[in-house]
Amino acid sequence: MSNYLVAMEAAWLVRDVDNVEDAIGVAVSEAGKRLNDSGKEYVEVNVGGTQCPACAEVFDSAFVAADTALVGLLLEMDVFNADSEEHAKRIAKSEVGGALRDVPLSVVETVLTEEDEDDE
Repeated sequence: MSNYLVAMEAAWLVRDVDNVEDAIGVAVSEAGKRLNDSGKEYVEVNVGGTQCPACAEVFDSAFVAADTALVGLLLEMDVFNADSEEHAKRIAKSEVGGALRDVPLSVVETVLTEEDEDDE
């Protein structure tokens, strides 16, 4: 059995905002509240990053148009005692997806953090 850090990207819609900073604050707050209310305090919520195609600089993943924003959130959680990397991904999506219903999720990275000594 192995332990993994699974990072997921979520697309969060925020209505009635004037600027990117407000949209990011609302998105992170709302996502954190829904996760905490579901007992998932262990999921870390941050704003995602998007790379500029022209200059390759990374900027906050948020876009505002017509007082509505789409914010890309980065959600990270540790998955313990998974059988494989694929198993860890399924566990993470199930845990987070259950708390954030109707929010599109995709796994962006899975990192092996620790392997059980019996497996070596």
